[in-house]
Amino acid sequence: AGMKFFLQYVGFFFAFFSAAFLIISTWTDCWMVNADDSLEVSTKCRGLWWECVTNVFDGIQTCDEYDSIYAEHSVKLVLTRAMMITADLLSGFGFLFLVLGLDCVKFLPDEPLIKLRICLVSGVMLLLAGLPGITGSVWYAVDVYVERSSLLFHNVFLGTQYKFGWSCWLGMAGSLGCFLSGSLLTCCMYLFRETSSGRFHSAYSLRKGYSSAATVVTNVHLPSSQTATSKMYAVDTRV
Repeated sequence: AGMKFFLQYVGFFFAFFSAAFLIISTWTDCWMVNADDSLEVSTKCRGLWWECVTNVFDGIQTCDEYDSIYAEHSVKLVLTRAMMITADLLSGFGFLFLVLGLDCVKFLPDEPLIKLRICLVSGVMLLLAGLPGITGSVWYAVDVYVERSSLLFHNVFLGTQYKFGWSCWLGMAGSLGCFLSGSLLTCCMYLFRETSSGRFHSAYSLRKGYSSAATVVTNVHLPSSQTATSKMYAVDTRV
């Protein structure tokens, strides 16, 4: 039981921070940052939804949102948005399911098998969340790196060259955390399924034995001869 609690809490820890990292990564503005900041007086960051410029001297930041979600954007931007939002939803719901499945939470306390299945469902959702998260963030980072490398290889200078920033790193970390927590909740928690099932069946057999014993005791206190005598006495009384 102690090992089961430990795995639950470790999975809870990683699931919480992984979901938080994915959500923060999706809605922050530093997926791309200018690589030649030594020659600039400002730091430029591009996110999935807007672009921000921060003055190096006074720290003033100005952000410009993209025109519309339906405007013509690059395939990289649109697909990364879709994959990161999917990862956010799956990891968020996976974390909520995990909270309900924890043994310390008073939800279905007499149903250990159901709570264990809730933990398994949570693990599957977290594993599924890690797939679009890691695909979107790594693909975005590789695309930025390839674009910058090709410009450098052909000696093309466009004024500002970008490298992937901390939001992209955060997306990768959150995705890896989802894989780790999902693996703990599916593979390791599955080992406790037989134990919980055995306890459930033993408790059911024990309750069934108690009910059978109560029936026997009732029959002992009311033997058939005494019941027949009572019926005859009742008939004689009526007569």
